[in-house]
Amino acid sequence: MLCRKENLIACKYNISEFIRGCRTDMDIELFNALQVRFIKLHFTVAFCGDSVLPRDKVSAIRGGIGEMLLRMNCVRDRQCETCDFEKECTVQRILYSKFDSKPDFVTTDGGVGYVLECENYQEQFKDGEKLNFYLILFGKTIVHFYQLYQAISMLGELEGLGKYHAKYHVIGIKNMEGMSVLDGKTIDMDRYVVHMLYDYIIFRNMRCGSSKGRKDAILIFDTPLALKYQNEFIKEFQVEAILKSIRRRIYILNCFEGKDNDIFYQYEDSSVPKILNQEHHEVSVSRYSMRKNKKMILKGIRGTVLLTEITEDVLMLLMIGELIHIGKYTSFGFGRFHLKFVDL
Repeated sequence: MLCRKENLIACKYNISEFIRGCRTDMDIELFNALQVRFIKLHFTVAFCGDSVLPRDKVSAIRGGIGEMLLRMNCVRDRQCETCDFEKECTVQRILYSKFDSKPDFVTTDGGVGYVLECENYQEQFKDGEKLNFYLILFGKTIVHFYQLYQAISMLGELEGLGKYHAKYHVIGIKNMEGMSVLDGKTIDMDRYVVHMLYDYIIFRNMRCGSSKGRKDAILIFDTPLALKYQNEFIKEFQVEAILKSIRRRIYILNCFEGKDNDIFYQYEDSSVPKILNQEHHEVSVSRYSMRKNKKMILKGIRGTVLLTEITEDVLMLLMIGELIHIGKYTSFGFGRFHLKFVDL
């Protein structure tokens, strides 16, 4: 079931038709693995004066949210390691939410339930100028939206964004259908519509045209990809590594929801697309961790990959990968790519 309110995408799509349209057991297995809840929200903020922001803004937004959540909720002087309220802590439940069923290969709990996206690299903003970013919530983190909204608003009004403390007001929040969730300073929960991952494929096809029969595409990595494959971080794009990372991420999100699914271990790609061409370069992003009280350098690769002979089941994986991000540092916006179909 899709929540207590009408799902505006699902109402245009008959799920039984999807199941009847699946041609192989692999399609059914993938469909079952995509029963993971998510919501994607589009935030717009307006700056209160001329402002200077860092080039990479996700880390500043993420760090600011964490700081505001601690100010609003911490009762033990931020001594998280020894806190007797750790199990009940709101900050822990939002930013470091526990798995319902933790995979053997996952060593930490942090950052599974949310992703931030901001690909505006402008540094100078005028008074009243706007900045857009996206917040994606998965699974049980979805219920904590109002706390996150309060933290984002409080950050803009009290502290400001980045080391120059750029003050702002939240002036808009829209759901995936483009409807306003924010009315003044009140959240319209009737427009806070929760979806399943498979909805994204439907939404994408409605927005961009049907992908059926398309076999050639460019993968454009909008943010750095930090992906370990065969015990080493990749230095150039590898299709096998990308597809395995998407399956792994779907599997992790299923475990986060407490669902029993073996997509990571059993789902086999029917055919790996061929790489015709690629362009890549290494990228470093600097961030300061207030939790660890030190500067950190996050590294990855950006670029494009031209693929051909993409099968239908692999195409569905790639479309889901657009939404969920892959590799390390996904909560900081890493690992986002999008597909652009081409005719060869």
